[in-house]
Amino acid sequence: MASTAPDSQRRLFLQGAAASAAAAALPARAQTVAPAAPPDATAWAQQIARGDMTPLEALDQAIARVEALPKLNAVVIRDYEPAREHAKALSALSRDARMAAAQQAPLWGLPFLIKDLGQYVQGTVTTNGCAFFKGAVAAHDTTLVQRYKAAGLNIFGKTASPEFGMTTTTESRLYGATLNPWNPAHTTGGSSGGAAAVVAAGILPVAHGSDGGGSLRIPAAHCGLFGLKPSRGRVPAGPDVLEGGLGLSANHVISRSVRDNALLLDLTAGPELGSRVGPQSDAPGSYLRALTQAPPRKLRIAIWRKNYFGVPVHPDCLAALDRAAKVCEGLGHLLEEKMPELPVQEIYAGMGPAMGAGMLYTISQREKLLGRAVREDEMEPLDWATLQQARKATAQQLYQARLGFDKAGQLIDAFFGQYDLILTPTTAVPAQKLGVLTLDQPFESYAREAMNSSAFTSLFNISGHPAMSVPAHWTADKLPVGAHFVAPYGGEARLLALAAQLEQAMPWAQRMPDLSPFKA
Repeated sequence: MASTAPDSQRRLFLQGAAASAAAAALPARAQTVAPAAPPDATAWAQQIARGDMTPLEALDQAIARVEALPKLNAVVIRDYEPAREHAKALSALSRDARMAAAQQAPLWGLPFLIKDLGQYVQGTVTTNGCAFFKGAVAAHDTTLVQRYKAAGLNIFGKTASPEFGMTTTTESRLYGATLNPWNPAHTTGGSSGGAAAVVAAGILPVAHGSDGGGSLRIPAAHCGLFGLKPSRGRVPAGPDVLEGGLGLSANHVISRSVRDNALLLDLTAGPELGSRVGPQSDAPGSYLRALTQAPPRKLRIAIWRKNYFGVPVHPDCLAALDRAAKVCEGLGHLLEEKMPELPVQEIYAGMGPAMGAGMLYTISQREKLLGRAVREDEMEPLDWATLQQARKATAQQLYQARLGFDKAGQLIDAFFGQYDLILTPTTAVPAQKLGVLTLDQPFESYAREAMNSSAFTSLFNISGHPAMSVPAHWTADKLPVGAHFVAPYGGEARLLALAAQLEQAMPWAQRMPDLSPFKA
């Protein structure tokens, strides 16, 4: 008897349906079986639009995958029921209505997760990884969430973040540690480590994250995924705060495939009400289209094997850089080792005040709502210390911070007059052990380890340039290591076009970790 889809394909995506149904009623620890990982988001959405599976079936499969891996600790807020009600309504639509909806919303019916930091879904909780925000229900959707919904995404929960995203691991007092799917003794990176764990484990093919010092690119590198930080102002952050951390922070996604990343950028990029930063673009049409056009021209790529802090670079991280460089040369690109002179102290001095000011504002808004001050026991020690420093900061410090950011942008823009891209290691060391980057230790030991993570990435949050991490190497212990590329301001299409080349030359999408340590 004929069916609407090949039997083998339908079995692949509906296997584990019993586990999905059970996940709605039984505790997470009882779940040990999950459906197979989905294809990338582009293909998955096409299958839903064709009617090969319903939005409700897709959601229940995603939930089953979450519940089958409780030790991963990646999804910390579960908004299952409102998402399920929405999926039921979508699934009840007629074939014609479904096809019309999918034409308007390219990711119609696709399950999705956002990071538990700075983004809000009306009627649901965002804690920012902080006990002071437990039960903080959002009164409205943020602009980016509105665009995700308009794209057809069905948000069913939030992924782990460290408290206020202030470290490069995903560990917090509130939720505990999110484990790296490749090795549970190691960090996922941070602060978008929950998103990276979700994608690396095959729960979803793409998930939202944000990046204030490397927080998309570091987890992507540590989890064998593709992570792109857009140019400052490319993706909206409002309506409450239009530039997080005085412009340090950028929102986008971590993905398995390059085309998913490009598609999500097409669906979310652009100014919002009040925006005064509209970066020029080398993709006047579509980022996705840039992947299918002629290969990029021969690029001049500057290699930075060192960083501006003199942090030693681990051999595995240099191996990732060297492999990416060799592949680029094989693709016809021209590479040269060259770094500009930068006034490091002037440029970096403002990072602490800028991040502290953002935290202070967020906490003060919560204090007004609750009618009381935050208590020290409701925050982690290093964040509490940052908050006290932020309360003492002067207007001149904040003004100087932004001047330092502008100086970095000017000098790196000038450097890009000679080169099309910069290539660096993503991090100075592979994924560190859990516990060494937590926010409840002396500042000196924390800062030393944090520098190992962000010595290369944070500069481009300061300058506002777009940057990406691509999987380029695996250690002897099977930990992924990334290579890091940076483009001129507005140059996301250039990065994505190169990423598509690298994805073909050194494919990473089919590499999957052993997930047996994360089951109940």
